Amino acid sequence: MSWLELAFTVPDDENLTDIFTARLDELQFDSFVQEELTLKAYIDPELFKPDHLAALLSEDTFGAFRLITQSTLEDKNWNALWEAAYDAVVINQKCRIRAPFHAPDPNIQFDLVIEPKMSFGTAHHDTTAQVLKLMFELDFNGKNVLDMGSGTAVLAILASKLGAHSVVAIDNDSWAFNNACDNVALNQVTEISVELGDAAAIGNRRFDIILANINRNILLADMHLYAAAMHEGGTLVLSGFYSEDLELIRNKAISLNLHYDSHTVGNNWVAAVFHLDQ
Repeated sequence: MSWLELAFTVPDDENLTDIFTARLDELQFDSFVQEELTLKAYIDPELFKPDHLAALLSEDTFGAFRLITQSTLEDKNWNALWEAAYDAVVINQKCRIRAPFHAPDPNIQFDLVIEPKMSFGTAHHDTTAQVLKLMFELDFNGKNVLDMGSGTAVLAILASKLGAHSVVAIDNDSWAFNNACDNVALNQVTEISVELGDAAAIGNRRFDIILANINRNILLADMHLYAAAMHEGGTLVLSGFYSEDLELIRNKAISLNLHYDSHTVGNNWVAAVFHLDQ
């Protein structure tokens, strides 16, 4: 399978580039690599719609963004690309997210191995990093956990390492599903069930903790399914949206009898914690 690589010039404005990246994500671009003032975005050629991209670039907000190259990237080149740009990430001095080509660190309590393929969730993005940090404030011991929109399954893997009794990782992207299966095997965790599907795949199951790092629109559309799948006293962690969207997310949660606990912000991206009363 091949991928389209589109390279854009971007301004020296991290927040605006994050917004642009999120808009590309809505156009079904799958992964991103930023190198100084160049952003490379990757998409399945069958999903690429040039007219939609042209409309995005024509918006006044993104006048400083310009498409400079478009090329086809074969699978055999992908790992070499990531190895050149991928650094390990340390969370709370307790958890390290590294690729297989990084040496292990025996001084880190949770040294997670994540194969850096075209799946979201390597802890380089503020949303993933914030959820990982928040997870250390929760009690996973003996809990049943759902990682919705699991991507690489990094959140599911950490939940298992933190003592979860069982973890379900669901993603609707087949590439992410396969990548998650590989990462679960790499980390030798047996409590994780990786499933291909959307929120409807939750069915009648119930969880103590639900982690959903997706995007605002999907969170708003599916939050009622998350709430219905929570045990009383359960915890819901949401991320993948901006500070200006927090009130909208919070109001939706309140309408579902979920109570707001706290949130963190990193580069205008938010991770928020809610609970369902007992």
